[in-house]
Amino acid sequence: MAKLQALTSEEARRKADERFRRVRQRESDAQTAHEELAKTQKAEAAKTERLRSLRLAKEAADAETARRDAEDKARAADEARQRKALRTKESA
Repeated sequence: MAKLQALTSEEARRKADERFRRVRQRESDAQTAHEELAKTQKAEAAKTERLRSLRLAKEAADAETARRDAEDKARAADEARQRKALRTKESA
């Protein structure tokens, strides 16, 4: 009977060790998954920031181009008015 208890005790120890290893493995897997998720999120944030910077630069360049185009159009209209005024004066 003492032998039966020793086997049971040893078997219980083996099962406990197995459970402990499984728990450790799950914790390790969870930590690895968490690190991978953090790495992915960091890369995504960097990409988003890069794209945001590019978008803002493009918007600024587009606004500058629109401003120059508006100035050129106003200048051309002003020159056309001046030419028309000169023609009107010359024909009068």
